[in-house]
Amino acid sequence: MSTEEHTPVNPTDASQPDTENAPTPVADAPEVVAEDAESATAETAAPAEQSEAPAEEAVVPAEAADAPAEEAAAEPSVPAPAPRPSAMPRPPAMPRPPASAIRPAVPAAPVAAAPVSTSDAAEWGRVTEDGTVSVREGEEWREVGQYPDGTPAEALAYFVRKFEDIAFKVNTLEQRVQAGGSGAADLAKQAQHLVVEVTDAAAVGDLANLRARLDALTGSLADASAAEAVEAKAAVDAAIAERTALVERSEAIAAQDLSSVQWKKVTEEMGALFDAWQSHQQNGPRLPKGAANQLWKRFRDARATVDRQRRAFYAELDETHKAARDRKSRLVERAEALAPKGVDGIPAYRGLLDEWKAAGRAGRKADDALWARFKAAGDALYSARAEQAAATEAESAPRIEERTALLDQAKAVADEANLTKARALLTRIQRQWDEVGRIFPREKERALDDRLRVIEQELKSREDVDWKRNNPETKARAGAMSEQLQQAIAKLEAERDAAEKSGNAKAFKDATEALEARRAWLNALDG
Repeated sequence: MSTEEHTPVNPTDASQPDTENAPTPVADAPEVVAEDAESATAETAAPAEQSEAPAEEAVVPAEAADAPAEEAAAEPSVPAPAPRPSAMPRPPAMPRPPASAIRPAVPAAPVAAAPVSTSDAAEWGRVTEDGTVSVREGEEWREVGQYPDGTPAEALAYFVRKFEDIAFKVNTLEQRVQAGGSGAADLAKQAQHLVVEVTDAAAVGDLANLRARLDALTGSLADASAAEAVEAKAAVDAAIAERTALVERSEAIAAQDLSSVQWKKVTEEMGALFDAWQSHQQNGPRLPKGAANQLWKRFRDARATVDRQRRAFYAELDETHKAARDRKSRLVERAEALAPKGVDGIPAYRGLLDEWKAAGRAGRKADDALWARFKAAGDALYSARAEQAAATEAESAPRIEERTALLDQAKAVADEANLTKARALLTRIQRQWDEVGRIFPREKERALDDRLRVIEQELKSREDVDWKRNNPETKARAGAMSEQLQQAIAKLEAERDAAEKSGNAKAFKDATEALEARRAWLNALDG
């Protein structure tokens, strides 16, 4: 037999009666106090489990909250008598969750039980003359406690409120199941706690109905928990496969020849793999400890291998950069020391530039800074040469004008038909050309020389043609050849005529072709 021996107060419900002045229920036997303590423990444990769910997923039935106030108002106020010596001290009231904290995240049809009226309370409960309250469960009556210092209505109202508190928890759980969003396993645990709380509860109401509703919830949640477990296993298997893929990719990177890789690309890829691993840990399902530790060890070892090789590479690179930086620093100092030499320091600077190219890289930042100094030293030398060239070009301006005037005179060489006179004119111009002297810059001098060389080449070509034509030896050879061709032509004409008379077509054709060829040669020879 279970006995209730204290009156809970909901601090958030203004409709609760003033329990400080209410009569104190008294336990009827010491042995039931232990049972009641277990019941109180179960009652306090259930809200702790329900507190894991979002506070918005429960609604306080307005009818349940208002019922105690109506019942209290219906009964006349009775002054509280002095407590009996046997009365047990009342423990602190168990608060209900505030209405604002148990509103569902999504609208759900409430499954709230109607408040127990006075007639319903009489149907489910009864009070004896000594204040002992019993509840009907099926055909049996079970004592739930004593309320000796109040009226029967007050006694029933007190234990009805206990029933309504339990019904409120069942309604809340049903609403959470309907609303969804919570794990079936967690909801099943809460349902089991409520089953324990409803069993032999010190309350007056339709406890059998609450147990039936809880049995239905427990059955549906068991199936949902099984399906949830299957889905969770599938999610864990998929997460293991994904993390295994990350491990295998990191191991593939660590297994390659890291002495010839692009470390920027490798570092970025390993960083992306590590970010993906962390995202899996934070957002993915929780893996079994053994599998998680094994995968992490492989992944950590691969990262350690890559990091060790990367540090070794950059340490060696730092040494290489330091040696190159030292060499280039010395080259910069030597280049800056050439500044007093001016133009004469340019050949030495070109040698330093070749050494610079062979010195290797010193790192972008150091290279840029050292090159800026090295180039500034060279710019100073080339600036001196540019100034010198500008001064020399200014001095060459009159000579450039003189040679330009000689080129204008040389145009008459091409117009002169007499080759002897043309050669004499060109020779005079060439002599005056040399007398003008050197011109700077050299590019302008070469341009002027090229223009005069064209005129010289044209005259030489004309002289070559004339020489071939008027050479006595050439003329003698041409005369002998012309006489031989004339004799051959006369002979071929006689052969052609004879063939024509005899009617020999083939001989006539051969003689005619040979005759035409000889005549063409003769015409070419005579020019």
